[in-house]
Amino acid sequence: MGDPVEHSLSPAMHNAAFRELGMDCAYHPFRVTPGELGDAIKGANALGFGGLNVTVPHKEHTLDFVEADELSLQIGAVNTIDFKDGIKGYNTDGFGAEKALTEKGIPIKDANISIVGAGGAAKSIAFHFSNLGANIDIFNRTPQRAEQLAHVIGGQGHGLDVLVGSLENCDILINTTTVGMHPNVSGSVATREQLHLELAVFDIVYNPLKTKLLQEAEAAGATTIDGVGMLVHQGAESFRIWTGREPPVETMRKAVLEGLACRC
Repeated sequence: MGDPVEHSLSPAMHNAAFRELGMDCAYHPFRVTPGELGDAIKGANALGFGGLNVTVPHKEHTLDFVEADELSLQIGAVNTIDFKDGIKGYNTDGFGAEKALTEKGIPIKDANISIVGAGGAAKSIAFHFSNLGANIDIFNRTPQRAEQLAHVIGGQGHGLDVLVGSLENCDILINTTTVGMHPNVSGSVATREQLHLELAVFDIVYNPLKTKLLQEAEAAGATTIDGVGMLVHQGAESFRIWTGREPPVETMRKAVLEGLACRC
């Protein structure tokens, strides 16, 4: 459920998983306006839905209509609802980001991580990675928002103007903003001259697949991680919550990549 929701790749991803496992299930996108959110969630439960994903602009407001787990309450947002035992809310975005890094062999515990942005995705990643033992700095165009988020996770908050000076001692740089997203693909939060070989650069943007930031990181010799991994793994964790079955991650990844190719 989202508004808008037509652009979502989640239906293709989850329906590919259902086909792979021979499950008699279907995943559909529903446009739900903010004023209809509570009725839509209750209606889906009454109709026997297995579960829901919620996306912008509903993740924060969903807390008003579910029994949220501790991490979702910390983050202040829900992206997954399960109906097996009441109406339970979860947030799988941070888990998706974790898996995107660890499948590339990048450790998170004790890493010095710089997160650019202080919105919903940044919150999910910051809380999850903080719980995993990372050292986190938040950088945002509005320093006060960075400081507010950093304060609650025990990190440091800064304005964007000091990002470059911090990268020398950074292990992982994560862009959670829309800088570089289609159609404004020329933007980047850092240049190759500001990056270094030992750095892992993760851009959660997945359209385009190789953002300007990732091009710059590649030119600097840094390790690069695109946004598809996070999209796939957050979806896979939702799938696991709903079904109790192990999701076919590579089938889901293939469906997302095919969907992106069709949009080029």
